[in-house]
Amino acid sequence: MPPWLQPSLLLPFVLEHGADYPEQVMLACIVQNWCFRYYITAHRTDLDGEGGRRSHLLTEALMNTMSARTLWDDYGIVDGIMPFTHYFPHTDIHELIAPDLLHQIIKGTFKDHLVTWMEKYLDLTYSKAEAKKIKAEIDRRIAAVPPFPGLRRFPEGRGYKQWTGDDSKALMKVILPAISGLVPPQMVCTFSAFLEFCYLVWRNIINQETLVAIDAAVARFHHERDIFREVGVRDEDTTLGFSIPRQHALSHYRYLIEEFGAPNGLCSSITESKHMKAVKEPWRRSRRFEALGQMLVIISRMDKLAASRVDFKSRGMLDGPLSEKLELLMGEIPEDADDDDDGGDVDDRIDGEVKLARCPIRSLPKTLDALANHIRVPELPFLTNRFIYYHDNPDFDRDAPIPPHLLPTLQPETTFYAPSDKSGIGGMYRERIRSTASWQGGLPRRDCVFVVANPDMEGFRGLLVARVLLFFSIKRRKDTTRFPSALVTWFSTLGNEPCPETGMWRVTPDTNSNGRRKMDVIHLDSVLRGAHLIGIAGEDHFPRGFKYTDSLDAFKAFYVNKYADHHAHEIAF
Repeated sequence: MPPWLQPSLLLPFVLEHGADYPEQVMLACIVQNWCFRYYITAHRTDLDGEGGRRSHLLTEALMNTMSARTLWDDYGIVDGIMPFTHYFPHTDIHELIAPDLLHQIIKGTFKDHLVTWMEKYLDLTYSKAEAKKIKAEIDRRIAAVPPFPGLRRFPEGRGYKQWTGDDSKALMKVILPAISGLVPPQMVCTFSAFLEFCYLVWRNIINQETLVAIDAAVARFHHERDIFREVGVRDEDTTLGFSIPRQHALSHYRYLIEEFGAPNGLCSSITESKHMKAVKEPWRRSRRFEALGQMLVIISRMDKLAASRVDFKSRGMLDGPLSEKLELLMGEIPEDADDDDDGGDVDDRIDGEVKLARCPIRSLPKTLDALANHIRVPELPFLTNRFIYYHDNPDFDRDAPIPPHLLPTLQPETTFYAPSDKSGIGGMYRERIRSTASWQGGLPRRDCVFVVANPDMEGFRGLLVARVLLFFSIKRRKDTTRFPSALVTWFSTLGNEPCPETGMWRVTPDTNSNGRRKMDVIHLDSVLRGAHLIGIAGEDHFPRGFKYTDSLDAFKAFYVNKYADHHAHEIAF
């Protein structure tokens, strides 16, 4: 039998191409402002309307029967030009193109449309001076957002001449509290619906419930964005309505997710991140003069280091704890002042785990009484004893007073830590929860955390929010059991539902009858992960010179920012 007739193994595969809209136009050989997947009859006024499905066969048939003018005006087809995939068997470019989350949705719809339209609304509604004042207030609110791992700060607000994709993604995380109370509620709802869509399609795991939620977010966005037409920012004209290809791309995501999987991987930010490693970072390390040779050497060395690490790990050479001396040396190395990012990838698939840092702070007192005086919390010994008693007697009524003779006897030695490390679910990152008297050589920083209250309840209804004043561990005298613990102040939830405008839960600080914050000692096992709170300013204006380090102490109520990162969005709904 001839070789070409021998049975062979065929390996079918699916190919998709993520592209921004201008590239989609060129690849699909369509007219600008038309959809690459459907030909919409009323595309000038309603690109989200009904229309027929594009295909190579249909395009070829229309070209054989229609005039060039009809093809251009009624179908958005460029006469005489077929897409390059027309000549491939079993391939259709109209089925292969996927929207680009970074350029089409984030930089396109969010920055170029929603943020720009909001600014135009202020210019149309208020005098020039008043509009400038409101924009400055939005900038002050953005600049006053408390720090959070992985969250970029905007010291001057959103006043950037050239926005990057990272700038847009960072602004998305803090925009809702900044504009709430300063623009119409429906405009805030528009931003909220859009953010909900983005975070849903960003998820690593998407099930049927997520798909339904995506459809609901798109429908809500289409409804709420009418506010921009009502206030005169947009109208029914072709160029000023909502018939915008980049916004229209939202309607395709459900189908594309079912076809290709979660578009978390269908984003040009993936290739751009590799561009950072392969080009930008080697360039910054070079002399920047005839740098190509230096960059190639740097890339080669980094590749060898990465390969060595994989080899060492496979041989078990990186397993086991560090030596005590090396741990001490690592504990003495100061953290980078600008390092507020994650601590790397986490391979384990867990919902959340919080651990104390390896190296304790050695300059603080070693007894509870001395520590209580040092941090000015005289009730710390009682709170710690009560925590141990509740740990040993989980069925005890916590509203009843504990007889003094029943309180446990603790060994007068404590160890203090800062920060703790949080490990997220598989694919998530390790983040630092900080509680320190001086952050970056300046003022104190006390981060907030999610505490599991009822694991049987879904979302935020099963969680509490607390602010960490101190990480420490305590030993019990009778059996030297060590308890990793945290001294916290509590927040109570406002209402039984999230805010109808922002979609975020709201909390308020707990106080006792004397007006002091309620404090407690909790086990670290009850802490799920870090939480990000943003003050609710409403219609009030920030005083000039307000510092972001004062935010968690200055407000009477806070938003629980579920948009701080993707994991927070999955648990704080």
